Amino acid sequence: MRDPLEQDLLLMLAPPGEGHWLGSDGLGRDVLSRIVFGLRITLTVALGSVTVGVLIGGLFGLLAGYYRGNVERWILAANNILMAFPPLVLVLALMSYPGAALPKVILALGLVFASSFTRITRVNTLMFAQQSFVMAARATGMRDLRIMMREIVPNLVTPVMVYALLMVALAAVAEGTLSFLGLSVPPPMPTLGGMIAAEVSNMHEAPHAVFFPALVFFVTIFALNRVGEYVQRSLDVRESAA
Repeated sequence: MRDPLEQDLLLMLAPPGEGHWLGSDGLGRDVLSRIVFGLRITLTVALGSVTVGVLIGGLFGLLAGYYRGNVERWILAANNILMAFPPLVLVLALMSYPGAALPKVILALGLVFASSFTRITRVNTLMFAQQSFVMAARATGMRDLRIMMREIVPNLVTPVMVYALLMVALAAVAEGTLSFLGLSVPPPMPTLGGMIAAEVSNMHEAPHAVFFPALVFFVTIFALNRVGEYVQRSLDVRESAA
């Protein structure tokens, strides 16, 4: 595998061949190696941001659904404000701070997704909190934290996991969009969206430099969606059988 940052100005926009299986870009860099590294960044951001969203949104949704009252009102008010806040402005605000770009992109998208996970976790917590096994645990004098961790959280895993798998594909699309706009990991590090944006001007002369990153991006999103839908159907069948 070639170095994705290695430039060969004598082979700029070279077509696919023996030296470069998928050709080279406008700076003579190997398209195949840049796709491999760019796909790794896309998946890292997608999985990382969804994980951040699950942890933050799941925690607040659990607290809101279990305690109700003022706790629920304050959490829902803060969640509504976060949902009303333009995601692009939030990304720009976080990216303006010094530091590595990748963690900031993950955190920004994670905060955007957290509001959705707060709502789905709260709704399911409201349902499970009224079940007989939770009532029995309260009757035995079990502490609230132990009830949530032992009785409610295990039942939240399935609905939250199904939604999270579907959100991974959306997170990958969001990262690609941010890369295309120049708001994700900065050059020269490769990202699929960044590769497409950088080579759009060379599309007529060297269409391979845009086509292959776009093809890999499309296949990745399609595969992530299919995995999420398959898991959702499998879990639905198991619940129906139970």
